[in-house]
Amino acid sequence: MTAANRLNITKPGGFWFFAYGSLMWDPPFESADTRPARLYGYHRSFCVNSENYRGTPESPGLSLGLDRGGSCTGVALHIDDASRNHAIREIEAREMNHDPIYICRPVRLTLTTETVTGYALVVDRKERIFAGRLDFEETARRIATCAGKRGPNIDYLANTIARLDAMEIAEGHLHHLLRRATQLRGTG
Repeated sequence: MTAANRLNITKPGGFWFFAYGSLMWDPPFESADTRPARLYGYHRSFCVNSENYRGTPESPGLSLGLDRGGSCTGVALHIDDASRNHAIREIEAREMNHDPIYICRPVRLTLTTETVTGYALVVDRKERIFAGRLDFEETARRIATCAGKRGPNIDYLANTIARLDAMEIAEGHLHHLLRRATQLRGTG
């Protein structure tokens, strides 16, 4: 199976890719352009059990996923033709290498001055590691206590908030979650 087929990016040339979590602040590739973007029909949610990067199989952390409903503001990354194959390989290696929780979908991204067609990874609710909608305390507890190969789960949340804040994107519920997770760790 080729990279383009795994991600379902069949249109040749450059493309826009929507980042809403760690790809906003730690993309594994260079993008030709980066712009704030809004995606309608999906929202950012801690709905993915992380058994590798931010947790373990015995103590899964949580990762962000795009779940159906609402809208999400994030970053549109423009991948030019020259970087296309490298970017696809890197996205697959990081986001699709373990359990197949994500489906790559073509989407409409609303940028500041235009609307473009792009791609986004959305959660597949049928997959084993789909966590569903957890209550606030359970979400905070797992983020406070879990860690994996890429570090503590709380760092993932803090880095995501820092990037959103730098872009002046208001996500008050994530700040509230970070405050509670910090309290549970005993460091706040």
